[in-house]
Amino acid sequence: MVTGKQGAQPGGVTVLFRNSMSKAASKAATAVALLAVTGGVVLPAGPAAAASRSVDGVWRTDGYGTVLSIADGHLQTYQTNSVSCLKADSAERASADAGSATFTTGDGTVLTVRPQGSRAASLHVDGSPGDRTLHRVPALPDDCTRPAPTGPVATFDVFWQTFEDNYPFFAAKGIDWHAVRDTYRPRIGAQTSDAELFAVLSEMVQPLYDAHVHIDAGATGCFARIRPGTVMPGPDLDKRVRAYIEKRDLGGRSLRYYAKDRIGYADLPGGQGYLRISGFGGYTDDKNDSYAANSAELRRALDDILTPERTARLRGLIIDLRINGGGSDSLGLEIASRLTDRSYLAYSKVVRNDPADPSGFTRPQPVAVQPAQGARYTGPVAVLTSGSTVSAGETFTQALIDRPGGTARVGESTQGVFSDVLGRSLPNGWEFGMPNEEFRTRSGRTFDGPGIPPQYPEPVFTEDEFGHHRDSAFDRALALLTRR
Repeated sequence: MVTGKQGAQPGGVTVLFRNSMSKAASKAATAVALLAVTGGVVLPAGPAAAASRSVDGVWRTDGYGTVLSIADGHLQTYQTNSVSCLKADSAERASADAGSATFTTGDGTVLTVRPQGSRAASLHVDGSPGDRTLHRVPALPDDCTRPAPTGPVATFDVFWQTFEDNYPFFAAKGIDWHAVRDTYRPRIGAQTSDAELFAVLSEMVQPLYDAHVHIDAGATGCFARIRPGTVMPGPDLDKRVRAYIEKRDLGGRSLRYYAKDRIGYADLPGGQGYLRISGFGGYTDDKNDSYAANSAELRRALDDILTPERTARLRGLIIDLRINGGGSDSLGLEIASRLTDRSYLAYSKVVRNDPADPSGFTRPQPVAVQPAQGARYTGPVAVLTSGSTVSAGETFTQALIDRPGGTARVGESTQGVFSDVLGRSLPNGWEFGMPNEEFRTRSGRTFDGPGIPPQYPEPVFTEDEFGHHRDSAFDRALALLTRR
């Protein structure tokens, strides 16, 4: 278990390497995996270069508390911290060439390992905008070769230590994690029941109110919480809002739908356009919900929406993310690439670097928006957001902050969760997850916790709005674009 992106429901089981478009809920929850590294160098030919290009061996990620072992075409991962090492997911080699090796997981996700000399490598997962550095180590840690610890106390210790090593936001949220340990560990003993243990772990993390923190304890229960005062997006809310928008904002006209109804578009009077996106994934019937399938479907939708004729006449574009359950950051970047004719910084990612780095984080990794080929719209944009704008919906919003051409944010603050979910197992077989990354603006600002604030605050889908047949955020956005 390594990473994931929050879906349309909180919490859930996170599977290593699975692309973050898969959003099937598990009880109260969904979280899915996204793991990536890019890079590589061209090495000279010859025996020494061939040896340096070998991907076989044991590798430790920079951050993420993960060790990879590659041998005989098999890639095996281990979840590590200072008190345990648990065997996790695996992949099998699909192909190899002079500079890289490709592996495929059981659900079809493609991984590419590229050596960078003899001591370092990179790992890229199809569909990720980020990367991870691998460092070669002599052998598996000793803990990985011994039986895993068992019992309630060991489970508690692994849970606490994993948050200690990886969670970035204790200080920002006013949580003394060491005091939490001192309070709750005495309640755990050899005879602690599953129900009692689950209650303790849930109580420990509830004050975080972090939608990217979850516990899946199987039959014992699932835990997830969102920011107070917000509503998690779901099918019923999405259906209600979509009907309301078509009746109220579009005067009874239907949106033209794409990508299994997760994308909708309509032309508005006065040369404006309206683009509604309820998620960044789940666009096809592909059983693995792969990035390649979703990306292809997104391209078809955008080609049909942002035609040369339409982009030439559009005076403004409303992008509605108010009910958006997240998905793939890369799909958000693909949309952003259709909205600019110049490259610019979307955000920089940094990762909690376990206890290894005194700074506490890896080196910032810039992620850029590159202009797409073909027709692009480069005029003014108004983005509608709310507390039901989650995860990849938020990273897409962040990717538009410095967009050339102008972007206005209207509505309410987003949910406040940006990181991939670092998925982990516990010795008793339970699963849990947490964020371990920050998405930073050019100035180094992050929005984790309170979310990205609107520049033009307006109520969003309140009962008062529904009752009085209002959509204040939509009206404000339309007015802003019309005045330009």
